[in-house]
Amino acid sequence: MGKSAAGKQTSKKPAIVRTIAAVDEDSARGRLLGAATRLFCKNGINATGIDAIISEAGTAKTTLYKLFGSKTALVTAVLESEGKQWREWFIGAIEAGGDAETKLARIFPALKSWFGEERFYGCPFINAVGEHDKDQKQFRTIAMRHKKVVLAHIEKLAREMGAQDPESFAHQLALLIDGAIVAAMVSRNPEVADTAGLAASTLFEPVRLKAGKRSSRPDAQLAAV
Repeated sequence: MGKSAAGKQTSKKPAIVRTIAAVDEDSARGRLLGAATRLFCKNGINATGIDAIISEAGTAKTTLYKLFGSKTALVTAVLESEGKQWREWFIGAIEAGGDAETKLARIFPALKSWFGEERFYGCPFINAVGEHDKDQKQFRTIAMRHKKVVLAHIEKLAREMGAQDPESFAHQLALLIDGAIVAAMVSRNPEVADTAGLAASTLFEPVRLKAGKRSSRPDAQLAAV
């Protein structure tokens, strides 16, 4: 009995050791994700090898494969993480008070701020899909998931604003957003966001006119009575 108990005791790590190991693993995962994100965004996914990532992260190659299994899985983790952070930033930037039109009008000033950052390298989703085999579905699937969340939020605001076709309105704005991102990446000029914003303003005018007509109807009805 005593021997069995002793055997069990030595086979299990103390709780504090398990906790330290978990913290170390989380730290290594964070460093690998951070290093891979920086290198993938700046240099490209295909141009960035595993050795460069582990050197940047200060971890062992075995740690990378233990935590992620493969470079493809690491790329997926980076895209998922970057997408979540970008959506939180983007939605937070436009949802800063005001009505739906005010919120939508914040899109391109927010993008301009992003374009002006030193580490702006474009959209990781556009970049990932662009540099891989166009029949490769995995990264496109992740990109489309990200895009659907952004589109759904814009569409919701377009509906609140009174757009006649909120879905079409959202897609048109999304095209201007994507175009501005690519143009800013190529030109390194944040002011392309202003041009995209000017183009976007033409989408708002019919909605304003429609709202103006709606607001005038009650007076017309009262006059008729």
